[in-house]
This record gives sequence, structure tokens and C-alpha cells, in this order.
Amino acid sequence: MKGDTYRHLSAELQKLERRIESARQDERQNVLQEIREKMTEWDITSNELRRYRRGTYHMKPVVAKYRDPATGREWSGRGHEPAWIAGKDRSLFLIEDDDAPAGTLRAVRAD
Repeated sequence: MKGDTYRHLSAELQKLERRIESARQDERQNVLQEIREKMTEWDITSNELRRYRRGTYHMKPVVAKYRDPATGREWSGRGHEPAWIAGKDRSLFLIEDDDAPAGTLRAVRAD
């Protein structure tokens, strides 16, 4: 196509992106209205919806399995692997039973 220069196509793309966003906002408003109507019809409160949010479950603290000897930082072995243990032999960082009281629970966050 002769008129398909970079500048022309870029301008067309920007117009299309604005139209897409406008259509999205219009549809979003319609969806919100439908949700409000269903909530009224079924007598559902916003507090009830909050109970079902992802990630709101109360997680129990877990026992740390690994300790960085240099800093004393601990990791449970769950979640993102901290930099101090990444790519290394984990057995070198295991917390021995005599290092910590048995059954000691800690809220451990991977860094």
C-alpha cells in the first residue's frame, strides 16, 4: 500500500488504540451496571465479595528450613528462592534440629 508509511501507520495505530480504550470503558460501565443489578437482586454486599478475593486466605506461618550463615536470614523453602541460596547446594544451608527449638514457627518471607 502506497500510503503505509511508518508515520501514517503510527497515527492510525494511535487512533485505533483510543477507539479500543473508549469501547473498553463503555463495556466496563455496562458490566459494572449488570453487577450492581445482580448484587441488588441477590442481596449481595461488597463485604461478601471481599471474602472471596484471591490471596486473602490466612496462611499459617511455616518453619524455616534454610539459614544463611553470613546474615542469619532464613527461608522456608517456599516461594521465590533468595539470592543467597540460588544455584547452590541447599543441604549446606539446612537448619539442623539443634539450631532451633523444635516446632518453632516463624512467618518467613522469601527475599
